[in-house]
Amino acid sequence: MTNTNKDSATQTKTSRLRELLSTRTLAIPGAFNALVAMQIERAGYEIAYVSGAAVSACRGVPDIGLLTLSDMAAEAGRIAHSVSIPTIVDADTGYGGPAQVAEAVRVFEKADLAGMQIEDQETAKKCGHLAGKQLVSMAEMSAKIEAAVRAKTDRNFMIVVRTDARAVEGLEASIHRAVTYAAAGADALFPEALESAEEFQVFAREIQKRGITVPLIANMTEFGKTPLLSIAEFESLGYRGVLFPVTALRTALQAIERLLTELKLFGSQKDRLHHMMTRRELYSLLRYTDTHER
Repeated sequence: MTNTNKDSATQTKTSRLRELLSTRTLAIPGAFNALVAMQIERAGYEIAYVSGAAVSACRGVPDIGLLTLSDMAAEAGRIAHSVSIPTIVDADTGYGGPAQVAEAVRVFEKADLAGMQIEDQETAKKCGHLAGKQLVSMAEMSAKIEAAVRAKTDRNFMIVVRTDARAVEGLEASIHRAVTYAAAGADALFPEALESAEEFQVFAREIQKRGITVPLIANMTEFGKTPLLSIAEFESLGYRGVLFPVTALRTALQAIERLLTELKLFGSQKDRLHHMMTRRELYSLLRYTDTHER
């Protein structure tokens, strides 16, 4: 399925993403592989997200900008092709300057992604909730955004722009940067690592006061700077998309760790069966029917 193929009689994945983020507030779970993306769709979610942190972790490396465009396009493309709902990909810092960002847009459009997120950290990036981040200048980031917008062949492909300024320069600077990025052509704004519901409210209010109407995205990652808020709370604060980028991966990893511990201790997995998806359930998720399967 590609962006040019329609999910319904009237919509592509890109137009669907744009419509969803303009009309209501949605939880956007992170998929770290195609199978999890299929679970997300089957559970009734309408947008999926591919996190650089989660994909990096699945490759056994930290989220410090080690993934290349080819790495991410291959994995995110597999994920996007496995579902009919739109998928947003985390493109970190855009893999370089404006020329590289433009190439990323072209590659991700071809890979069936509906939107691409870039952030204003230096190339040697860190998780947005860690200390010690460094930012590029607003002029440099604006040039990247403008290049991304020019590179789009599908006008509905969304450029989601994240600013990490809160932890480096403060809340006021993050608002100033976001306003600048909107002027450069950002289709959605994403303030990273805000530290309270009040900060989210102030950010949204100041953006609105300046006449900016693009959707706002929040990151509801665990164990970070941001307190855990509900979808309803984010809706009341004026946010349209709420990312849960590593939630499924963290949950899966803990379940695997418990299984391995018990298997090593007891020499059998029989007491863990009720925690497992059955063969029939797995085949159902894969839309696979084996006539010999009992």
